[in-house]
Amino acid sequence: MPAPFHSPMPAPSHSPMPVPEPAPTMTAPTLITAARTLSAAVDAMRFGAPVTHVYNPLDYAWAIHHRYLERFGEGRKRVIFVGMNPGPFGMAQIGVPFGEIASARDWLGLEGAVGQPAQPNPKRPVEGFACPRSEVSGQRLWGLFRTRFGTPEAFFAAHFVANYCPLAFFEGGRNLTPDKLATAEQRPLLAACDAHLRTLVATLRPEWVIGIGNWAEKRATEALADLPGLRFGRILHPSPASPAANRGWAEAATRQLVELGVWQD
Repeated sequence: MPAPFHSPMPAPSHSPMPVPEPAPTMTAPTLITAARTLSAAVDAMRFGAPVTHVYNPLDYAWAIHHRYLERFGEGRKRVIFVGMNPGPFGMAQIGVPFGEIASARDWLGLEGAVGQPAQPNPKRPVEGFACPRSEVSGQRLWGLFRTRFGTPEAFFAAHFVANYCPLAFFEGGRNLTPDKLATAEQRPLLAACDAHLRTLVATLRPEWVIGIGNWAEKRATEALADLPGLRFGRILHPSPASPAANRGWAEAATRQLVELGVWQD
């Protein structure tokens, strides 16, 4: 959605006045429109074996995702953190990036009803905020931000968190990441996700884009390579599948961000 145009009032000829500051850009509506566009694009895609089920939380958990963008996507952000795609017990449940239930509900203040995916996976049911499982990656990520900034408002004043790809892929009960898809299936998916990321960055105008893990950094670097002045980095992915992440992830990620110059010690 384009930002509204406000024409400044002309100054009287006998009393020059300073030119007023332009009206603040309304970024959240643009992010909401971009997410809708991405959702429609990926809904039209089909994926073969070994993929058995595909979840698009931008569809069935749209109300919560919309609320996340509306509440936290307003204004320019200095840093955008980019993850890979929804985890089965986080964003796949409630539509919030790295959406560990307790963090999203108790810290971000998000709640509400969630629908069902078009083809539910009986081995990975969607239970929304009633999901009894905890996404460790989200618990670690939002836990770090809560410890460092205290309130969501303080964190989101200069930061934003997004996932590169909105889809969760499953082979039965096993989670499949987008990099494991067939090349022919990856190509249109990556093109749609690249376009969305470019819109996100053009709207929020960050100084830094930080990949959460190697693959997210690689995709961000390739998608945004021609944008001048943008700086890239990465932090260790907080997944419990990573032995390094199980040895003081918050301290390691903080150290990486300080060394990059994103945060101050």
